[in-house]
Amino acid sequence: MTRGFVLAGLVISGASYFLYMSALAQGQNAGQAPRAPGTNMSVAYPARPKAPQEVLDRGKSVYGVHCAFCHGSDAAGGEAGPNLLRSTVVLEDQDGELIMPIVHGARVDNGMPQIPIEDAQVKDIAAWLHSLRVESRTDPNAEKINILIGDARAGEAYFQKTCAGCHSVTGDLKDFGAKFPDPKTLQQTWLLPGGGGGRRRSGPTPGIQVPPTTVTVTQANGQMVEGELSSIDDFAVSLVEPDGTYRTFARNGDQPAVELHDPLALHRKLFKTYQDKDIHDLTAYLTTIK
Repeated sequence: MTRGFVLAGLVISGASYFLYMSALAQGQNAGQAPRAPGTNMSVAYPARPKAPQEVLDRGKSVYGVHCAFCHGSDAAGGEAGPNLLRSTVVLEDQDGELIMPIVHGARVDNGMPQIPIEDAQVKDIAAWLHSLRVESRTDPNAEKINILIGDARAGEAYFQKTCAGCHSVTGDLKDFGAKFPDPKTLQQTWLLPGGGGGRRRSGPTPGIQVPPTTVTVTQANGQMVEGELSSIDDFAVSLVEPDGTYRTFARNGDQPAVELHDPLALHRKLFKTYQDKDIHDLTAYLTTIK
């Protein structure tokens, strides 16, 4: 692993699309979302009967502890997770039945960690999500939710087992808790150093250094061109050479040969293994590093 702060990183892309496909796969006959009159289209933001306030309060609280660090305290997208207010499955869902499989691990292989909460709690979260409206933004009360529910000693043991091979609380992570006194900011930072993801792409996070992703392009004549990756898809790869020269190469199958050097690659892989408890325990431990 590359030195420097690269504990974990993930852009959970396409999650809303997966939710939509899950909804289709499970069928809509047992509980369709309201349809626009005279059409077969879902109402964009269907009006729903308001759940009892105690249900909404429970759902908001559970969401704040287990979900807000990825999807934002207002469910409009966070540093790692997508906007849930615009998720087709959240709109199609009636009582948590489409959200539940994802919470319980259906997307672990795609970077969505399993969250060990009860079905009743998922239903409470669903009720709270259904009560939100697109125009609603950051809730001024959301910051009062305490996410420091983990065991710092268990977090230290997890750090020593999983992270200490590359990171040191007396070296690259020295005073980490002091640099990020807000637990939510600290948690989002170690989950996704350098920003990027759901709602926006931010620049480098102050207080940490994440090397950029670089790429080596080997042309048919054997000439190699290296630089910082700008963009890549099936048709082209673009990079910026050390002298600032911007270059784009057309791709045709495996030509030219392209080799990516992503300093967060191992951490993206690690993200798939996190349990919810691991995240809370490690956050609790890192807040003590001052």
